[in-house]
Amino acid sequence: MTHNIYLYILVAALVSTLIRVIPLTLIRGKIQNPFLRSFLYYVPYATLAVMTFPAIITAPQLPIAGILALIVGVVAAWHGMNMMGIAALCCVVVFFIENVAVNFF
Repeated sequence: MTHNIYLYILVAALVSTLIRVIPLTLIRGKIQNPFLRSFLYYVPYATLAVMTFPAIITAPQLPIAGILALIVGVVAAWHGMNMMGIAALCCVVVFFIENVAVNFF
């Protein structure tokens, strides 16, 4: 059983290393293709959105609290509020909605 664990760790380390090393060795110049450059530019944002969005809705006790916090956060970001302010504001919205809903219902 322990031999399998070491094999799994070795394969994971090898794959992780190859993912980082292959682009550095194969792509030496600047990428000229505008479509590929645009695609690579938006990959981190799309990945972050895919990982974050489900947690916004499922983390609070009430999904509506997460949805309202998301809406408030988007509006605050649209008006130029900084990230710490948006995070604090969204936490306050979730806290307020959950406490009002628990006391109201």
